[in-house]
Amino acid sequence: MRLWVNGQLVTDPYAAAVSPLDHGLTVGDGVFETIKVVDGAPFALRRHLERLARSAEGLGLEKPDLDQVREAVAEVVAGWDQPTGRLRITYTGGPAPLGSERGEHPPTLMVGLTELPPRPDTTAVVVVPWLRNERGALTGLKTTSYGENVKALAFAAERGASEALFANTAGNLCEGTGSNVFVVIDGRMYTPPLSAGCLAGVTRALVLEWCDAEEKDLPVSVLEDADEVFLTSTTRDVQAVHAVDGRKLDAPGPLTAQAMQVFARRAADNVDP
Repeated sequence: MRLWVNGQLVTDPYAAAVSPLDHGLTVGDGVFETIKVVDGAPFALRRHLERLARSAEGLGLEKPDLDQVREAVAEVVAGWDQPTGRLRITYTGGPAPLGSERGEHPPTLMVGLTELPPRPDTTAVVVVPWLRNERGALTGLKTTSYGENVKALAFAAERGASEALFANTAGNLCEGTGSNVFVVIDGRMYTPPLSAGCLAGVTRALVLEWCDAEEKDLPVSVLEDADEVFLTSTTRDVQAVHAVDGRKLDAPGPLTAQAMQVFARRAADNVDP
């Protein structure tokens, strides 16, 4: 693992110091990005940094210095000798009082890089009994307030699945804890629109651009009848779903397989699309 904290590479990542009063730690006042590193190059870095800035602005944080973030990423990646890696940029409100109000200290910026194990081509998902609020204050922001996702993912793991899917308050399909979801119906690929409350995933956007998929409001019950289901995310790329709440699916189905192939080819051709 390699780690950069507030301007310096840290020789021992497990001895790195961040204030126990950091607002990202005490109240989850922070934003982050996860980026796949392939052969020493971060994939789609521009898109991820643009989303980092949007999330920070939406949360009311001071605008991050994206040039500094790029320099930190370059320093961390420079010493990486693995074929793949999971890079995380975390940007928080910095040290603050023990409450919701922010302090006067500068933000905290951390960049970490660790191994990214290979993921299986298919997986199982379950729908959780809790809802995403498509009108919430944090909707569409990639914040560090992930307690809801931690609980949902544990719920899925207890049922033999690697991802949990949420409906929103309107009863429509929304997203996973760390992924976007696509369904295939009558030969067409669909994914919920951002207005459904889902995060604007970078991989989601690329699949929409490259694979002739469409945005559409979908009742969560669509998962009971969809011909194919797949997930997209930075660490999953395009991953087929072979079971939804125990309902078996042939995976990958033909359109999912096509999306997997197109994404892999296009991503290999351009590291920063």
